[in-house]
Amino acid sequence: MTTTPHLNRRVLLASRPEGTPTLENFRFEDRPASDPAEGEVLLKTLYLSLDPYMRGRMSAAKSYAKPVEVGDVMEGGTVAQVLQSRHPDFAPGDIVLSYSGWQSFSVSDGSGLRKLDPPQAPVTTALGILGMPGFTAYSGLLTIGQPKPGETVVVAAASGPVGSLVGQIARIKGARAVGIAGGADKCAFVRDELGFDAVVDHRSADFATELASACPDGIDVYFENVGGKVWDGVFPLLNDFARIPVCGLIAQYNHAGDSFPGPDRLPGLMRAILSKSLLLRGFIQREFVSQYPDFLRDVSAWIASDEVRYREDIVDGLDNAPSAFIGLLDGQNFGKLIVRVGDAE
Repeated sequence: MTTTPHLNRRVLLASRPEGTPTLENFRFEDRPASDPAEGEVLLKTLYLSLDPYMRGRMSAAKSYAKPVEVGDVMEGGTVAQVLQSRHPDFAPGDIVLSYSGWQSFSVSDGSGLRKLDPPQAPVTTALGILGMPGFTAYSGLLTIGQPKPGETVVVAAASGPVGSLVGQIARIKGARAVGIAGGADKCAFVRDELGFDAVVDHRSADFATELASACPDGIDVYFENVGGKVWDGVFPLLNDFARIPVCGLIAQYNHAGDSFPGPDRLPGLMRAILSKSLLLRGFIQREFVSQYPDFLRDVSAWIASDEVRYREDIVDGLDNAPSAFIGLLDGQNFGKLIVRVGDAE
C-alpha cells in the first residue's frame, strides 16, 4: 500500500486518431502515486515538453519507435524533482531531465535521468534549446547540412525550437539564413530577434514567389521539418549538391496513409536527386548521441554570448496538455511549447 499522499494525474491515449487528433483521443485518470522501491526514485513532474513527434506515437503505423498503446500514458520528455530516493545517485530535491510522460508523478529506476543545474540555465531549456529540439537542429545541420560561408540555408518553422536554432547556427557558420514562418508576429521575431537574413510567410498567397526572391542564388541547405506546400516552394530552388536534412514532416502527420491528393511528384524528385546530385537524408537525433557533449558546450556558449536566442511558450496545467498539443500541430504555439505541470517542493 502506498504511503505517499500524492495523487498522480495521468493523460492516457484513449483512442488512435484518424487525421487530426481531438480531445476525445485523450483520457484523464487519477490514481495514488507509488512509493519507490530499492534503487528507485519518486519524481514530481515540473514541466512537460510537447513535440510534433508525439503525433506519430499516437498511431499504430510502423515507425522508428514503438507507438503508445491505447490506455497507456502519453510519452514525453519532462523536467522533474526527486521527492523520495532509494537510489544512491539521486537525493531528494534534485532536478532531473526525465521521460516520465504526461503525468504529474512517476517512479524511475534512474535509467535515462540526467541531473540539471538550475543556476547554470533555466531548467526549461533542457526541454528545448539545450534539449532534444536543440540537439536535433545542431546535429542535423552540422552533420548533414554542413553549411559553408556564403551559402544559403533555408529552414521552415523558423520561430520554433528546431528551426530557430538551425538558422542561428547557419549564421554563426557564415551562411545566409532564410526562415519560413507563419504570420506577421512570427516572421518579425525571426527577422528582428533571431537575426535571420530574410524571412518568408508561408501563409502568403505568393509564398513561392517571395521565397524565390529571398533566395536569389538558390538554396544550398534546406532543413526539412514541415513538408507539404513549403517543400513545393523550396524544391525548384535547390542548387546542385544541395543538402536536405529531414527531421520532420509536420504538415503531413495528420494525413492517413502515405497517399496525398494531386499528381505523383516522386519521379520529379528522383530525377532532381540524380541530375542535381542532391543529398536527401532523414535522421533521428539519437543516432548522433556522441555529439551531445559538443552540443551542450557550443550552444551554452552561444547563449551566453547572445549569439543564440530562444523563445518558450509555456502553458499552465496538465489538463491543458491535449488542447495545447492539438494546437501545436496547427502551428498555434510561438516558440518551444512546454506545459508547467507543478511547482518544486
